Amino acid sequence: MDILFKNITVVTMDPKKPILTNVDVGINGRKIAYIADTAKPYSAPSPVRTIDGTGKVLMPGLYNCHSHAAMAMFRGYANDLNLEDWLFNYIFPAERNWTPKLLRTGTDLAIAEMISSGTISFTDMYFFMDIVADAAYDAGVMANVSNAVIGFDKDSYDFYKDNVYAQSLKAIEKYHNKEDGRIKIDASIHGVYTSHPPAWAQVMEFTHKHGLGMHVHLSETKTEHENCIKNFGMTPAQVFAKHKVFDVQTTAAHAVWVTDEDIEILAQKNVTVAHNPISNLKLASGLAPIQKMTDAGINVALGTDGVASNNSHDMFEELKIASILQKYALCDPTALPAAKTLAMATVNGAKAQGRAQESGIIKEGFDADILLIDFDNPRQTVCYDPILNLAYSTSGRDVEMTICRGKVLYEKGEFTTIDIEKTLYNARKAQSALTGQTSLL
Repeated sequence: MDILFKNITVVTMDPKKPILTNVDVGINGRKIAYIADTAKPYSAPSPVRTIDGTGKVLMPGLYNCHSHAAMAMFRGYANDLNLEDWLFNYIFPAERNWTPKLLRTGTDLAIAEMISSGTISFTDMYFFMDIVADAAYDAGVMANVSNAVIGFDKDSYDFYKDNVYAQSLKAIEKYHNKEDGRIKIDASIHGVYTSHPPAWAQVMEFTHKHGLGMHVHLSETKTEHENCIKNFGMTPAQVFAKHKVFDVQTTAAHAVWVTDEDIEILAQKNVTVAHNPISNLKLASGLAPIQKMTDAGINVALGTDGVASNNSHDMFEELKIASILQKYALCDPTALPAAKTLAMATVNGAKAQGRAQESGIIKEGFDADILLIDFDNPRQTVCYDPILNLAYSTSGRDVEMTICRGKVLYEKGEFTTIDIEKTLYNARKAQSALTGQTSLL
């Protein structure tokens, strides 16, 4: 046994046994090998390391199912603007300055923040996807990585002549399903407003050929949604369904302005909706009807979006806001209860990434993708129900240890796979190269 947690409380996310108290949990290699009541003494060979679980809680690691990781370099850049102004007049121009080296720095910075706040896997849509995959692989996390197709001219755009095609081939060859699926490569269409049906047909041909999943933006803003109806006579969900974009495993980010018919389509097509409540609030994009979606049987996961439209990769913030928003919107304090929201960040995220058979739950035989949360602090005392505390009281600062596939990636401020001092130094240098603005620190 590599690690044995003694006398600990476990939030398993297993509906059959959601909370275990005063148990021992053993990790052997990649797997959770042992869970037993402390009254049953552990009798296998001595563990390499024993950790006292008093005042601690074990839970599954968090899944960030919609991110633009390298945009950590745009934290606090061009704030307090509507999405169209923010995107077209500030973000897109700054993104023209990306180089592979700068993007690697931004991705390393993002992954460090994710690891230290409890995220063990992320679904990314951004440029230089092979660089993003490199960073995720080196850091020891799991990731589904894609590079979104953007082609404004429907008559001249050719996916097979786009750098996205070449980068996708390179990433597939190097990383797709590497280490038994720790890194997965997805295809991606940025949205209905940044490309056209001929491009989608090419992307879907490529997607089917290589057995990839799909990642899209969907009905994020009222403007996007209404312009699609004006241009196509259909909503974005209806247009994508018509063009068979949803015929593969798909994660649709945002889904703020979806109609009841759209919700029915997403449910029928088994599309995962990645809910990004803080980004949607900050950009005033609107409020996604998450309760309706869950009632319809849609798999809803959580995401942070890019840090430029969130300012944080802390998934515990998303947990709390997601639940409270639905209660507010429906004037119903029972809407989207804590356990369901916690599932969105764990079990549902694992399902969205195609990992539900091995991750997202703490049980024997599953991967050791787990967090050790400190409950012995003013933010967590008193605790009547650890699920409620995790959903409403916990922040990324309470993460004491992050373990992915049995490997400790972070513990008490120390990173085992990332040179954090080098990463922070490089990020400060990269800031001026991207935006022309130097750090104030």
